[in-house]
Amino acid sequence: MSNDQQYDPYANGHGQQGPDVTQTWEGQTWDTQFQPVVQQQPSVTYEAPYQDPYAQPAYEPAYEPAYDATAYLPPQGAVAYDQHQQQPYAAAPAASAGYDTPAPEHAPEPVAESAPAAPAGYSSPTTSGNTRITDAQRARAEGRSPVIEPGLQPAALTAVLGLLLAGGATLGPYGLLVPLVLLQGLTAAGWFRLNGMWPARQGIALAFAGGLVADAALLATGREHAAAAILGTLGAWVLLCLVLQLRSHADPDERMYGLMAGVASAALTVVATGHLGAAPDAVVVGGIAVAATVVARALPLPGPVSLIVALLAGAGAGIAAGGLNDLGGSGALIGLAAGVCALVGLRVASYDYPSRFVHMTAGVALPLTAAAPAVYLLGRALA
Repeated sequence: MSNDQQYDPYANGHGQQGPDVTQTWEGQTWDTQFQPVVQQQPSVTYEAPYQDPYAQPAYEPAYEPAYDATAYLPPQGAVAYDQHQQQPYAAAPAASAGYDTPAPEHAPEPVAESAPAAPAGYSSPTTSGNTRITDAQRARAEGRSPVIEPGLQPAALTAVLGLLLAGGATLGPYGLLVPLVLLQGLTAAGWFRLNGMWPARQGIALAFAGGLVADAALLATGREHAAAAILGTLGAWVLLCLVLQLRSHADPDERMYGLMAGVASAALTVVATGHLGAAPDAVVVGGIAVAATVVARALPLPGPVSLIVALLAGAGAGIAAGGLNDLGGSGALIGLAAGVCALVGLRVASYDYPSRFVHMTAGVALPLTAAAPAVYLLGRALA
């Protein structure tokens, strides 16, 4: 080793003097037929961690292929699985972390995590609003019928109320007024609850007040002006229901729904006043026929057989009640018509998975309320 050469302990990684490095001219040579090819190394950009300047340098090969950051990633849109939770999740794009990797043209959409199990009776929670479905909607989705008959207990209450109407009619208008007011109150409350609107105190109070006004107007004018009293009260109460809904601050759809329910409830409550305007003998026959029809319908019989038995019971009760007064054989026609209307009222009260409250209000009142027009019209024609 000559004195001209100085020992460089950091020449290589082993503390020994490295080989002589000869400077090579890579420019254009005088030989125009030969041009050395300079191989371009692919650039790899990364952020190296902090290194001690006095540490031994790592071995660097002369050539290393470019690192493909996306070589070990799952394909676009692939779904990976968590080994612990066993839940699918979308494959995330490669983190940059300093690497210059091209961004995918269309990033895969993340798969929404499965929502926790919802409690019984409720749907899965969402951020778009309340998606709770009713029992009737669930029954239709499962192919089941949403119709539930009121049963024997509401039928027994209907029979008792029908007999009270028949007994009150024999006592006079004011004797009939007490069970009639009870019938109108049950009709107003039951109809709103049947339509899923509860609490609806204003609508119930307005409909019930309409029935009371119709009763008072009929008592003031007499039975001969019963149609005018009923229709006049009904027209005024439709206007009041419209004004009430116009003052509401609810959504337009809810106001329209409330308007239809309010008008229907007021109309049924006012129409029940027809018992007060009908002939007393027709009210007696109609009340007894409705009582027999609903009790026969509540018996555990097959569907078609139950309908036939109920109608026969109504007609038979009409014949029996007509034999006790001046109607005679005409009572069968009134009893049959009242029985048909009672079955329609029962069907309406049974629709859309009604609750116990609906059965004990609308299920009790609607058979008698629906029979009021038939009793009034046939009573005036036959009595």
